[in-house]
Amino acid sequence: MNIHESEKIAGILEYMGYLACENEEDADIIVFNTCCIRDNAEKRALGNIGAVKHLKKLKPELITAVAGCMTQQDGAGLNLRNKYPYVDIVLGTNNLFELENCIQKLKNSKKKSVLIDPNERPEVLENEKVYRTSGCNAWLNIMYGCNNFCTYCIVPYVRGRERSRKMANIIDEFKSLVDQGYKEITLLGQNVNSYGHDLDDGSNFAKLLEEVAKIDGKHRIRFMTSHPKDLNLDVIDIISQSPNICNNIHLPIQSGSNKILKLMNRHYTREYYLDTIDAIKAKIPDCGITTDLMVGFPYEEEEDFEDTLDIVRKVKYSSAFTFIYSVRKGTKAAQMPQIAPEVSKNRITRLIAEQNKITKELSRGYEGKVFEVLCEDVAPKKEGFVCGRTDSGRMVTFQGDKSLIGEFVNVKINKSQSASLFGELTEEK
Repeated sequence: MNIHESEKIAGILEYMGYLACENEEDADIIVFNTCCIRDNAEKRALGNIGAVKHLKKLKPELITAVAGCMTQQDGAGLNLRNKYPYVDIVLGTNNLFELENCIQKLKNSKKKSVLIDPNERPEVLENEKVYRTSGCNAWLNIMYGCNNFCTYCIVPYVRGRERSRKMANIIDEFKSLVDQGYKEITLLGQNVNSYGHDLDDGSNFAKLLEEVAKIDGKHRIRFMTSHPKDLNLDVIDIISQSPNICNNIHLPIQSGSNKILKLMNRHYTREYYLDTIDAIKAKIPDCGITTDLMVGFPYEEEEDFEDTLDIVRKVKYSSAFTFIYSVRKGTKAAQMPQIAPEVSKNRITRLIAEQNKITKELSRGYEGKVFEVLCEDVAPKKEGFVCGRTDSGRMVTFQGDKSLIGEFVNVKINKSQSASLFGELTEEK
C-alpha cells in the first residue's frame, strides 16, 4: 500500500512537470513517504530525513516534504517541523492530495506547510493521478482505513476508519488498467474482506471479486490483506471458480495462542483459523497460503510460542513474514508488560528455522512440474535470466531476456533452493 501511495505522490509531481531522477543530488524535490507500523521503520525514515540536511545547505532551493503514517501520529507533524526545520512540507495521510498546493505556496510566498487532518473518516478520493512503477503489475485501492484496533497496531489511529470505494469506480479503474496492458492487478485494503460494510448498496468483497473476474483479457487478480475473522466461504468459492483470481491467499494469524490472540484483540481463535484453512484447502488444493507471525508479544510464554510453532506445522505456509513485536506508542499493548529482548530473539530464530524447513519441503514439491509464470523482471545479479511468479505466488528464475517481461510463459521447475525455484521455458502445459 505504501508503494501505491508513493505512486500517487509521484503522479502529482509528474502532473506538475517533475521527472523522476535516480540520485538525491539531482533532485529539485524530495518526498519521504513514511511508515510507522514498526519502530525500526520510523527510525529509518527519520534517519533518511536527517541525511538530507547537508543537501539543503548545498542547494537551498531544494524542496523537502514528509508524508504518510508517521506524520499522522499525535503531535508528530509539529515535532518534525521543530526537529527538522529544513523540511518544507509535512502532510498527514489524509492530506496527500494537497501536495501540489503546498509546493505552489512555497514557491510563491516561501511559506512552509504542516497539514495534518485528524478526520477519522475523510472523503474517498477518485480519479487520482498515479505514476506506476511496478512494471506489468498494478495496485488498485478498493478501500482505506481499518476498524479492527488490534492492540499492537497503530494503523486505525493514522489511517482512520474503513471507507470503501464505490464498486462501479473500482471496476472502471480495473478495466482501464487491463486496457493499458497491466497483467497482474492487486486489490488493496487494510482488510479487503470487510470491503462494502460501510456502503448501503449491498456491496461486499465476494461480489467485487466476482465482477472483476468477469472482465475480459489475459490477466491475474490478487488481493491483500485479509483478516481471518472476515474471510468467508463466499470469497473462497469465488476464488475456486475463477481461473484469473490467483490461488494465493495471505492470511495473517500473528500468533497461534488463543491467549495471545485475545490480548491482541484479533477476534478469532486458533480453532476458527484452522477451520478456515481447511475450507481453503478443500476448495483450492493448490492454494499458496502465506501469513504474518509475531513473537515476543506481551505476556507471551513458552507454551504460547509453542502454539505458534504448532500452527506453522499444521498449516504449512509457503512463506511467512516474521516479526518481533514492536512497541507502538498510543496502542493498548504499549501499556502491557514487555518481554525480554533476548527471549524474543531466541523465539524468532526458532520460528524462522521452522518455517524455512517447511518452505524448503514445499519447494521440492514443485520440481519436475510445469507452471504458468508471469515474467516480471530481469533476475537480480544473474545475467541472461529473468524471474516471475506462479499463480500461487512462488518466485521462479529462468533463462530468458527482458523481451519476456509482461508475458505469460510455461516454465518447468528443475530445482529448488529453499524459497527459490529455478526452471526453463517449455512448450509443455
